[in-house]
Amino acid sequence: MENIALIDSFSEFKDNKSIDRVTLMSILEEVFRAALKRKFGSDDNFDIIINPDKGDLEIWRNRVVVADGFSEDDNEEIELAEARLIEPDFEIGEDVSEEVKLIDLGRRAILALRQNLISKIYEHDSTNIFKHFKELEGELYTAEVHHIRHNAIILLDDDGNEIVLPKSEQIRSDFFRKGDNVRGVIKTVELRGNKPAIILSRTSPLFLNKLFEQEIPEVFDGLITVEGVARIPGEKAKVAVDSYDDRIDPVGACVGVKGSRIHGIVRELGNENIDVINYTKNEQLFISRALSPAKVTSMEIEMYEEEKNGKKGRVNVLLKPEEVSKAIGRGGVNIRLASELTGYEIDVQREGLEEEDVELTEFGDEIEAWVIKEFKNIGLDTARSVLETTVAELVKRTDLEEETILDVQRILKEEFE
Repeated sequence: MENIALIDSFSEFKDNKSIDRVTLMSILEEVFRAALKRKFGSDDNFDIIINPDKGDLEIWRNRVVVADGFSEDDNEEIELAEARLIEPDFEIGEDVSEEVKLIDLGRRAILALRQNLISKIYEHDSTNIFKHFKELEGELYTAEVHHIRHNAIILLDDDGNEIVLPKSEQIRSDFFRKGDNVRGVIKTVELRGNKPAIILSRTSPLFLNKLFEQEIPEVFDGLITVEGVARIPGEKAKVAVDSYDDRIDPVGACVGVKGSRIHGIVRELGNENIDVINYTKNEQLFISRALSPAKVTSMEIEMYEEEKNGKKGRVNVLLKPEEVSKAIGRGGVNIRLASELTGYEIDVQREGLEEEDVELTEFGDEIEAWVIKEFKNIGLDTARSVLETTVAELVKRTDLEEETILDVQRILKEEFE
């Protein structure tokens, strides 16, 4: 009865951890055999009988009867006099099976057995959770905010599994309260000790890819494929799409009428600006599309013999002066994403740059470095490029005050008078 009572005492673990009865019995046998080895030195001559349906567990020790005074191993041999206390008709050479009660193991051993069993059940549960989420790596997942730390948000799913959304994997504009549902992509799953660490990400390019699959039926059905994603989370992204069906306009299908289809994705990503472009294997055309809204005049591609920093080549792009700032984008965002999407280092050059033009850095004594940097961030790195751009446009595309821009243009004009 003690054995059955012990099994029943763990029903709470079984229920809480969703461990089936058969698996519980298997863990029980493993734990009991470990206890028998500690107590008797070996478990080879023990039979453990488990009935999963009834929850019965019996332990029997099998020993061979030897003459009195001739036992060399009390665990595997039993002297005749002791055997006949069990059954009076035992003879030398016969096998004796004797049931082992829990009390025979000792109180300390029983406490250790209990602790070992609890540990095994939790280990089994953690292993199953790890395997389950490992198969979900790269997939969309939704969980509820449980509590908020300064460096991470702790989420719980419907099964009570803990999922971590680190600060580094959150979009800058993300703001969640306890009880909110959070959607992301399972980035990594690791076993730390015996506990699975499940990391959710909202900044991964794969998150945007999976949102396209979920929100756009043609992508989900495979009629449109997402060939590449580059993003600066919460700010801007470029997505290259293609279709094997010539009747389908992949960009139009993804964006929808007046952006109706992509609006849900943009909202999910904190109003991230998403450029959707047609993918093509024509490298020059693909690079031109990636640099949109700028219009490229011409380009030269230099392929590397081996990839450098993840890039397969360098591209020198020639643009009209008014297109340069569009190609580079505010803070260099547009050209950075185009480079990431295409896999090329992209250098921008102005069409018709006059020889007498002067680099802005030459005015370092008269113009502060941070001001020059503001102009460079929008692709203006020469004196003429700044002079040829209107003050209104410069105010709009930089963080500079109108008075500062006028002072700079005055200094630059003196160079060409």
